[in-house]
Amino acid sequence: MKKIYALVLVGAVLGACAGTSDSTPSADRPLADIYDAAYAQLNKGRYGAAATDFLAAESQYPSSPWAADALVMAAYAQYLDGDFAGAILSADRFMRFHPGHRDVPYILYLRGMCYYRQVSDVRREPGMSVHALQQFEQLVQRFPKSEYAQNAKNKINILKNYIAGKVMYSARADMAAQNWPSAISHLQSVVTGAQDTVMTAEAMYRLTECYTAIGLPDQAAGYADMLRLNFPDNEWTKKLN
Repeated sequence: MKKIYALVLVGAVLGACAGTSDSTPSADRPLADIYDAAYAQLNKGRYGAAATDFLAAESQYPSSPWAADALVMAAYAQYLDGDFAGAILSADRFMRFHPGHRDVPYILYLRGMCYYRQVSDVRREPGMSVHALQQFEQLVQRFPKSEYAQNAKNKINILKNYIAGKVMYSARADMAAQNWPSAISHLQSVVTGAQDTVMTAEAMYRLTECYTAIGLPDQAAGYADMLRLNFPDNEWTKKLN
């Protein structure tokens, strides 16, 4: 039996259509038969039905050497079906019962992708982005040489900028409402906690505006100097002149 490890990344079309198994899973079905049915469904694009069969293989033969593989394939099929909640549950079950398995890096990546696919508009609560970031960071930290590590690093960079962008959106809204303490708090969190994002220069510039607005020119000058020092050629630095 051969695993199929190929994630559909953001922007790709899933084309998933759920179907029903050719035969109803039962306790007396041989493991090989369940697997054959599962892969047949997967190859037909019936991802929901494939996941059902893979989960049946794992639940009916939990002591089999293929039990972990069945959970991996179930999570993968659920992901392709757009059933991200189901895929995360299968991934969590895998991590609980097979924490030392060779496929842990893949499961961390798959779980991260389940959250990543659900990241919404920057103006909304970035809960999914935080969960995705945690999964990808765990993957990179634990398995830096994994074949999934580089892709995870790219996603981490995207997610950090996304989260910083959400904070900046809130800061701009606070400034428009002249809620200076809240705006300053948001902006400082970007400067101190998201220094490697594209939002840092703007955050420094906005801090000069905030401190100027509340009559603290020394603090405003301090952030202006910081902006010039760290981003001498940035568009936000040019706005200071």
